[in-house]
Amino acid sequence: MRAASILFTVTVALFSDAPYGLTHTYFKAARKPAGPSDPQFTEKYFTQTVDHFNFNSMGNGTFSQRYLITDQYWKKGYGPIFFYTGNEGDVWEFALNTGFIIELAAQQQALVIFAEHRYYGQSLPFGKESFNIPQVGLLTVEQALADYAIMISELKEQLAATDCPVIVFGGSYGGMLSVYMRLKYPNIVAGALAASAPILSTAGLGDSRQFFRDVTADFENISPECRDAVRGAFHQLKQLAERQDYSRIQSEVALCKPPSSPRDIHQLYGLLRNAFTLMAMLDYPYSTHFIGNMPANPVK
Repeated sequence: MRAASILFTVTVALFSDAPYGLTHTYFKAARKPAGPSDPQFTEKYFTQTVDHFNFNSMGNGTFSQRYLITDQYWKKGYGPIFFYTGNEGDVWEFALNTGFIIELAAQQQALVIFAEHRYYGQSLPFGKESFNIPQVGLLTVEQALADYAIMISELKEQLAATDCPVIVFGGSYGGMLSVYMRLKYPNIVAGALAASAPILSTAGLGDSRQFFRDVTADFENISPECRDAVRGAFHQLKQLAERQDYSRIQSEVALCKPPSSPRDIHQLYGLLRNAFTLMAMLDYPYSTHFIGNMPANPVK
């Protein structure tokens, strides 16, 4: 399922274990890895540069960027490094719901690192003021890529792993970041595995209708009647909106308040569309707990 998503100056950053040496051990919940036991992630913080490209705006300030690491399967100094390019959310959510990387790490004797994207989770460059203007202006793809480039380089030095190849992984927007890392920093990243990464459509090169065709196909594969029923419901909603029968819409969709304008209807369309989209995006054969709580096979 293709998932959509909204959205070289090299600066030396120091790795620090203290005072951010809070160690938490979590266990992967979504899937069982191929190894003999569940992986244990250690939560750490990396001293990261706030602005990689312009010290005149924010100075050469730093912030604490969170990452998770496990060397449970690693052949120290020789095995590859699997680096997850975190996307728009708390890094634990991705680590606990991405079993494939752990299964592969057990096979390949790899070190696994999940990096948290700046401005998400605990990685807030300016604390509570991170989303104010102008601070939020440093929430860019370019800055995030530079974060990961610096983190990879410094951690390899710290872990005596300078000769270990790095493979980046990601899904959705995180998958796009993996592709961009391989393109922009080929001297740091040996390969990238990007899942559900809409590189072409984001660049305006793909078919903009393909994503929703794929969503429709997921439901159609379970039951053509389901596809027809959903389409029929959206058609009825459109007819009611054209008649401005807002009270009927409130009743049928169980809204707290009736819509009162075309703008409200537009919002309602989006919410309903996204519900079906999320079920298709998270249509795994096991339950998941990121981007909401989903049972196994939610489309079914």
